[in-house]
Amino acid sequence: MKLLEKLNAQQRQAVTADPGPVLVLAGPGSGKTRVLTHRIAYLVSHVGVPSNQIMAVTFTNKAAREMGNRVARLLDETADKQTAARSSVSLGTFHSLCARMLRREAERLPFTREYVIYDDTDQESLIRASFKELNIDPKQVSTRKIHGGISRAKNELIELKDFSAENYNAEITRRVYERYQEKLRINNALDFDDLLLFAVRLLQENDDLRLQYQQRYRHILVDEFQDTNTAQYVLLRNLAGLQPDLFVVGDPDQSIYRWRGADYRNVHRFRQDYPDAQLILLEQNYRSTQTILDAAMAVIDRNPNRQPKRLFTERGEGVKITLHEAYDENDEAGYIVNTIANLTLMEKIDPGDCAVMYRTNAQSRALEEAFLKAGLAYRIVGAQRFYGRREIKDVIAYLRLIHNPHDQVALLRVINTPPRSIGAKTIEALLDTAERLQLTPYETLSSLVTNPDGDAGSLITGRTNRALSDFGRQLQGWLAQREELSIDALIDRIMQDIDYRNYIDDGTEEGLERWGNVLELRAAAQEFAQMGLTTFLEHVALVSDQDTLTESLNAPTLLTLHAAKGLEFPIVFIIGLDNGVLPHQRSFNDAEAMAEERRLFYVGITRAQDRLFLLRAFRRRQAGVSTLSDASPFLDDLPPDQIEGIHPNRYAWDQVSFQRQTRWRESAVPETQAHFQAGMRVAHPQFGEGTVLSTQVEFGDEEVTIIFDDGETKHLVASLANLEILTE
Repeated sequence: MKLLEKLNAQQRQAVTADPGPVLVLAGPGSGKTRVLTHRIAYLVSHVGVPSNQIMAVTFTNKAAREMGNRVARLLDETADKQTAARSSVSLGTFHSLCARMLRREAERLPFTREYVIYDDTDQESLIRASFKELNIDPKQVSTRKIHGGISRAKNELIELKDFSAENYNAEITRRVYERYQEKLRINNALDFDDLLLFAVRLLQENDDLRLQYQQRYRHILVDEFQDTNTAQYVLLRNLAGLQPDLFVVGDPDQSIYRWRGADYRNVHRFRQDYPDAQLILLEQNYRSTQTILDAAMAVIDRNPNRQPKRLFTERGEGVKITLHEAYDENDEAGYIVNTIANLTLMEKIDPGDCAVMYRTNAQSRALEEAFLKAGLAYRIVGAQRFYGRREIKDVIAYLRLIHNPHDQVALLRVINTPPRSIGAKTIEALLDTAERLQLTPYETLSSLVTNPDGDAGSLITGRTNRALSDFGRQLQGWLAQREELSIDALIDRIMQDIDYRNYIDDGTEEGLERWGNVLELRAAAQEFAQMGLTTFLEHVALVSDQDTLTESLNAPTLLTLHAAKGLEFPIVFIIGLDNGVLPHQRSFNDAEAMAEERRLFYVGITRAQDRLFLLRAFRRRQAGVSTLSDASPFLDDLPPDQIEGIHPNRYAWDQVSFQRQTRWRESAVPETQAHFQAGMRVAHPQFGEGTVLSTQVEFGDEEVTIIFDDGETKHLVASLANLEILTE
């Protein structure tokens, strides 16, 4: 069978598995995408499954596009002309597939099919507005923390009616949750979590619809299953039905998005819910050398409660892993720039073969400065960099407003951009009038235009009325042409009407670049000319970090370890292997968080194909202060015979280079004395003020238990916590 010729034995077993629940645990670089695409092609071309009965779900638009292209090529290679309907396979992310479902079934839901999807900035805007209306001081309670609590509740399918407030913070979250949801409803908008929440509700509350979708999608395949959250898992269970052909591929060892709600325990739940499921391991790695794989396994094997995998490769042992200790973060960055320059010169590698990975975004500063100082180009993978630029968000907000004129967040962004004599007082008058008349701001604007002597006109008078009426007429003109103009033509019309170029292009290089960004957006919109404004806005809202990664620049890539998931590079540098950086200090008293930090390091190691460099700094600047740092405990786990440079255990780290002269030997460090006592008032730079409950000295450091004023109790390591004593 030609389709199976290039598969190894484990891959072939997975692709040809009998229908039913199948769990494929795929090690890094083991060809999981190959297995998924071949499975789809096998079902269509050899089992005879109609392609429109197949749903394949992944986590990024880029992965979905790649999967679709691969399936198309595979079906072409089978020379089966009866499979021309392959394009009807439902491929997409969880959020995009749910978004389509909600638009199709909108008549059963409390919003219209023209709903918009609010991004993080829009959501934060609604949270701040809710705080203001509820008289909650954002200096006392973090808007981000409350927003995170609402998101976690939705990920766990906890709707407002089921949300229980067991403490002060939970009560604040509940009150903001209620106001936030009401604002979303008024704006005919959903956030990302709502896409999943409403899709699950739709299936659970409508037996006929659930059965319809189960019959429509008889074969479901899921990529990156370890990254699913509760809502996604329940969604799959509802779609799969009682006799599912549910084929899931994942690796719990690469679950690194706990902070987003991802729960690797769904892999265990799958095995419990489907006890007869076939379990298939993919252990042959096609990416890395055996030395890199052995180091990765030595690190991850320390995590408990996991399915062991013995990764192997036919690529050979490869070169040893290089460990390097720099003096500080600037020396660390300089070493990387010099090493890449030497590799480019001496070994003729391409600069684009190199990637530098770090735990937090803040670590990129020293790296960027080092590259700039050396006059070398670099790429930095950020969070939606293009779509996060001011001018792009302005244009998108105009398009969103025309798509859904009840979108208050978009309205408030553009109503005075460019300035049109609508200041804060005028906006306040508009919102107050809308609230008094129980209208949306758009309905109030329309009333000022169509019925100047009506209720709205009697409340808003003079220059305020004229300014709002002028904008209302302009908006109505765009709405009238919404259906007849293409997206790029609509952008042209808006830009011309508001003279946007003169607003952002001041003749400087920066101004020209800003206008160039608008033109780039216009070009992107042209690709959606046949699909319409709704699809284009949905694409913009759902675009992910990796979708913004361009391939054209031949330069080293700088990125966080989280952003590195799913990527691979011939040469990888991982920096910041210091205790408190990797693992992060927030994980010190949380076993689950520490296990995820270890998985994060494992993911970074396994991105490397040929060479791996691991770096730490003798001193590191934190909160503006340069302090001595300890080596990451993860370095203790690396096999000594596969390392060149410094042996990684802590004792050896303390014996090398300038440390011999500047660091106290462990035997010379005096016994640590307690600096804190129960009852002391202290302040922490992140958690605020609190009271010490207890303290103990152990392993040469002091651990302090503190109850903070927001009611949360924390166990902190004194040497890392930067605590300030307020009162004895």
